[in-house]
Amino acid sequence: MDLIIFLAIGALAGWLAGVIMKGGGFGLIGDIIVGILGSFLGGWLLPKVGLNFGGEFGGFITAVIGAVILLFIVRLIKK
Repeated sequence: MDLIIFLAIGALAGWLAGVIMKGGGFGLIGDIIVGILGSFLGGWLLPKVGLNFGGEFGGFITAVIGAVILLFIVRLIKK
């Protein structure tokens, strides 16, 4: 059950990051991958800059911020 919740949060974070970056998503699988990778990126990067969100909602916010950063980097490389 935890895996399903983890994938759902990853998909939602990836989709929301696509909406924030105004480029649309990458489909369901792509959004899940962006969200999961974004959560790892956000979990690693945000404490280094002094931001730390706790709890379930904080984990979601961290995943969204990380996914937005990841999409920004991907779009820079893609150009």
